[in-house]
Amino acid sequence: MTFSLIARDPETGMLGAITATAGPAVGALVIHGHSQVGAIATQAMTNPLYGIKGLALLKRGYSAQKTLDLLLADDPERQRRQLIIVDKSGSTAHASGSECHEWVGSRGVDHAAVAGNFLGGPETLDSLISSYIKNKTLAFPQRLLVAMQAAAEQGGDRRGLKSAALKVWHDRDYADIDLRIDWADRPLEAMQEVLNEVQGANYAQFFEQLPKGRGLID
Repeated sequence: MTFSLIARDPETGMLGAITATAGPAVGALVIHGHSQVGAIATQAMTNPLYGIKGLALLKRGYSAQKTLDLLLADDPERQRRQLIIVDKSGSTAHASGSECHEWVGSRGVDHAAVAGNFLGGPETLDSLISSYIKNKTLAFPQRLLVAMQAAAEQGGDRRGLKSAALKVWHDRDYADIDLRIDWADRPLEAMQEVLNEVQGANYAQFFEQLPKGRGLID
C-alpha cells in the first residue's frame, strides 16, 4: 500500500525520505531519520520500532546493511515487512519479506533506495529511482518530490494515493523539512504547495534563527 524513497545527497550530506500511500497519515509511522546518521523507511506491515532501533544502531557506527540484518533478525514478523536504510556514508540496504502483498519490490543504488508494495507493477519503482538519478540539478527536497510524482504517474499505489510525507535532515537535531499531507485527494500536489512555502524567503529566514541542537539522539 506504500512506496518510498530514501537518499543521501553526496554534495551536501543531506538525508531525505519521501513516501506515499492509499491510507491515512503515512508520515506518522513509515519514515525516520536524523542528520549525520541515516534515514529509514519501514512499510508493508510497518514496524515503527525499526526507526527508533535502527537510528540508534546507525549512530553507533553500524552500516546500513548490518543495521538491517540486526533489525530483521530480531523480528519474528520480518517476512511481513519492507525495510530500506541509507547510512551517513550513502551505503544502502533493502529487504522485502515473502509475505508482503504483490506487486512488491525493493532495490538500492549509490546513496538511494526504494521500496513499494501493493503496486501495479515494477514500473513504479523503476520510475522512482530513474527520476531521482536523472534530476541531479534540482534542490534535494524538490528532487525527492519530483521522483515521487514520476512514480505516481507510473502507477503508484494501485488503490490510489491519499497521504504523503517528506522529511529532510541536514545539520539539526530535528528535520530541516518535515511535511505531511495526512488525507487528501491529491497529496503530492498538496505537498508541492507546502514545499514551495517552506522554501520561501519568509519561512527560510524564520527557520534559520532556530537553535540547531547538539546531536542529542541516543
